[in-house]
Amino acid sequence: MPDPFTPSRRDVLRSLGLVSLGSPWLARTAALAAPADLLRKPIPATGEAIPAIGMGTWLTFDIGEDTAALDTRVEVLETFFRMGGGMVDSSPMYGSAEAVMGRCLERVPDAGSLFSATKVWTMTRWLGISQMEASEELWGETQFDLMQIHNLLDWEAHLETLLEWKAAGRVRYIGITTSHGRRHEKLLAIMERHPIDFVQLTYNITDREAEARLLPLAAERGQAVIANRPFQRGALLNRLAAKPLPGWAAEINCANWPQFLLKFIVSHPAITCAIPATSRPDHMAENMGALSGRLPDASEREKMLEFVREL
Repeated sequence: MPDPFTPSRRDVLRSLGLVSLGSPWLARTAALAAPADLLRKPIPATGEAIPAIGMGTWLTFDIGEDTAALDTRVEVLETFFRMGGGMVDSSPMYGSAEAVMGRCLERVPDAGSLFSATKVWTMTRWLGISQMEASEELWGETQFDLMQIHNLLDWEAHLETLLEWKAAGRVRYIGITTSHGRRHEKLLAIMERHPIDFVQLTYNITDREAEARLLPLAAERGQAVIANRPFQRGALLNRLAAKPLPGWAAEINCANWPQFLLKFIVSHPAITCAIPATSRPDHMAENMGALSGRLPDASEREKMLEFVREL
């Protein structure tokens, strides 16, 4: 078992100077930086605050050995951290995404704010342990901030392991995920009965099923919530792209549709972090703009809902 106090491979590489000194994208956008009023939300279990906009890696980081695509993903990650990002979420389910993430992190000099989150996605306790150890090696991590059970797969076996790993300091937080409404009843039962720190589920301005029972239960149980599919895999942005933002969006400091959609999500009191995914640095900069300015209040959220319904 790795010692959680042993420096990670990435830390060693940084100390030796074997990481990039910056990318052309960052040279062109030196003014991009974390806002002074960076929006953070607390993890209920500890009170630790993390940036409310994170980053997903499904599809976008599954690029295999494509070196040109890797360079672009490094720029995406550099932009993310430069503008105040923290949580990066991945999974063994996402093809080469974890291996690509590890290679990117070796080249990013300013990833000190990383909140590393991945998942276990296999059958049986022992295969799960092997898979999580492989993830540690791929990322270059000796202690993940968050390890989640992906889509409830063999959750009872993996939860036993995760509770042991957390007690031993091998992971900081544990969680469980789903992106399917048909699993909500089972997820509710797990949330009610087990000491889960994080829940990950689908929530956006049009997919709001979680508001009925899951989000209230998470608030009651003191469980952090990660919102996946914030743009409906891009469908929401495609639908809205040709439509102008309402003039009043400036009142909640939204300059584009990604910021509008993300601010709606993270303004829900029970949501801790949203994890949009992108393969483009300019789109990442748009997403991260949602970390600045004020959030909509309850009446403004209703106004946002009504506006999108009518489009």
